[in-house]
Amino acid sequence: MKLNVEQLVQEMTLEEKAGLCSGENFWFTKAVERLGIPGIMVTDGPHGLRKQAKQADHLGLNASVEAVCFPAGCALASSFDRALLQSVGEKLGEEAWSEHVHTLLGPAINIKRSPLCGRNFEYLSEDPYLAGELAASYINGVQSQDVGVSVKHFACNNQERRRMSVSARISQRALHEIYLAAFETAVKKAHPWTMMCSYNRINGVYSCENKWLLDDVLRKEWGFDGIVMTDWGAMNDRCKALEAGLELEMPSSHGERDRKIVEAVQNGTLSMEVLDRAVKRLLLWIEKGLKDRERISYSKEDHHKFAREAAADCAVLLKNEGAVLPLTEGGSVAFIGGFAAAPRYQGGGSSHINSFRVADALSAAEGIPGIRYAKGFDVEGDQYDAALSQEAIRTAESCGAAVIFAGLPEAFESEGFDRTHLDLPECQNRLIAEIAQVQPNTIVVLHNGSAVRMPWADSVKAILELYLAGEASGEAAVDLLFGRKNPSGKIAETFPLRLQDTPCYLDFPGTDEEVVYSEDIYVGYRYYDAREMKVLFPFGHGLSYTTFEVSDLRLSSDKLTGSDPLRVSVTVTNTGDRPGKEVVQLYIAPPHSHTVQRPVKELKGFEKIALMPGESRTVEFVLDRRSFSYYEPRISDWYAESGDYRILAGTSSRDLPLCGTVAVQSDPLPAEITDHTTFGDLMGDPVYREILRPLTEKCGFTSAETDGLDAGTAGMMDAMMDGMPLHSVICFGDISLDEVDAAIEKLKAAR
Repeated sequence: MKLNVEQLVQEMTLEEKAGLCSGENFWFTKAVERLGIPGIMVTDGPHGLRKQAKQADHLGLNASVEAVCFPAGCALASSFDRALLQSVGEKLGEEAWSEHVHTLLGPAINIKRSPLCGRNFEYLSEDPYLAGELAASYINGVQSQDVGVSVKHFACNNQERRRMSVSARISQRALHEIYLAAFETAVKKAHPWTMMCSYNRINGVYSCENKWLLDDVLRKEWGFDGIVMTDWGAMNDRCKALEAGLELEMPSSHGERDRKIVEAVQNGTLSMEVLDRAVKRLLLWIEKGLKDRERISYSKEDHHKFAREAAADCAVLLKNEGAVLPLTEGGSVAFIGGFAAAPRYQGGGSSHINSFRVADALSAAEGIPGIRYAKGFDVEGDQYDAALSQEAIRTAESCGAAVIFAGLPEAFESEGFDRTHLDLPECQNRLIAEIAQVQPNTIVVLHNGSAVRMPWADSVKAILELYLAGEASGEAAVDLLFGRKNPSGKIAETFPLRLQDTPCYLDFPGTDEEVVYSEDIYVGYRYYDAREMKVLFPFGHGLSYTTFEVSDLRLSSDKLTGSDPLRVSVTVTNTGDRPGKEVVQLYIAPPHSHTVQRPVKELKGFEKIALMPGESRTVEFVLDRRSFSYYEPRISDWYAESGDYRILAGTSSRDLPLCGTVAVQSDPLPAEITDHTTFGDLMGDPVYREILRPLTEKCGFTSAETDGLDAGTAGMMDAMMDGMPLHSVICFGDISLDEVDAAIEKLKAAR
């Protein structure tokens, strides 16, 4: 269906234009029937379609149509697999199209600033490069089916406490390098139809009316050409939001804010031009989902089978001491824990799916002889049941191995509230420790949406992190435990040893009004590596039932100049006896700098490859100048300092055996020269140094004056000169302020 946008804008009344800028109800936009403009449906669905069949509500309290629940974002990111995210997107797009859904509300790509954030299960990673790359693949998959996405939540929705009003106080560097970067990648590589603004304020301004965010950055810098909609209820001042570049308020405001728009246009405080701009964008968005093609029903059975494969590819083998896994089918194995029979496989809140089929591990293992089950603990709450525990201990002791299906109850993590600690229920921790004392082959399978503490980690033989793996999680767990599938996931977040070690421990979740991002760019592994801190499991970690070797790191050049990219290749070999998949990770370590703080290293490339035993393949990465850059607020742009950068390759953020070096050459940053500028900022430039020579000679800070001094005194004088503002030099020689001013004018003219 084709809409004549320009003509429709001319024919619409003021009231119709205002009405188009908000929802008809929870999930539909308003139709303008007299002009043939249809109302279209949007619905939740980062990891499954949540189309409510009857009365609609935001938090999923009312029933939705039956759909397939795929792994949640926390699990999908652990796949480190662009192709998998593309396929998940395609399946979701297929389901949405068949159900007449125009736009899917997802993916959710906010950074995991703290493991306590209640919505981390829905988010992808602590790393913006990984989150952006995977999000782009997911978006391309969904939109290949003529269904749009709404990337959320733009921006800095990193906590649930007071999420509708709290202000994130954050630097420009942290915003661009950490919290906006994944959105930028998604926009530039996948062109999402819509962007969903967050509830919160950023540096005091609500996201919905933040012109800098929605217009200057999103549209002008990145080239976004879709619409911006609110999160449900994330509206403050409707007319300011229109002027800032937000087109659609969701859900319905029951006409209240439509009237505000009409009144503002009529009294001249809002221009018709601004309203028409929004209406045009809305009509173009609506038109994108009106393709004239058949809506064929998808096979839920096929999608469930795919969800099983996806869950297995996302799972992370965190520990496998003595190769206790995979288990042998036919041996005696105890399945312990309520999650074995009733897995927690999705998060709570607006993304809750009415699943087509839920496959638990106990049922999935029915055909395997030797399986014994003991409940041990309930899946909800934290009540230690002595009778259940003793039965579980006896069962575990009588078998050759014990698999404990543990995890976080939904009451521990959900949209709407943040966690207050990193612990599993104490009843589970206690039972795991008790079983490990009597059963040397104890294995823990985890169902959780974010990092947890593991006080028993040293006592158990293996830990398999399933995350919230979707409706087929039980089948995937059995596939992995018994070696039908080889685990290949890598954790997309650092697992700290304790809450007090986390980067934002002192500032999360802030006060009632404000949360200060005092850790700045040091989020996740950037922080732990800078402090050389021990962690439970590092970012990018994950084991396999086979072994791999990375070798032969090669760089296309030892210098990076101009705009030519650097090509990096690494060879990966499966040195074990099983087929498997490995994720090669590439990091860049910048040179030490006195002028700017930078992380020790940052992820800038990853590739997941499947290899047969003995097979080798070469993986190539392409690094452009942006890969080496940080965001420099003084020029409002990205900048790579000159120097030698190390290229690190390996299989986790702390397993990087390969290293190469490339020299980056850049033009110096333009100096902003005032009387507060220090000599040290200028003396490295030979032109500036010559201009300043008369001043340094008069104050006795030249090398001729300091050569005869002892090392300590000479070092002190060098340090004084390095940090001395230009205006202070008059105190150390026969120098007037006029001479200083004249030197400053010469310095400015020199560049």
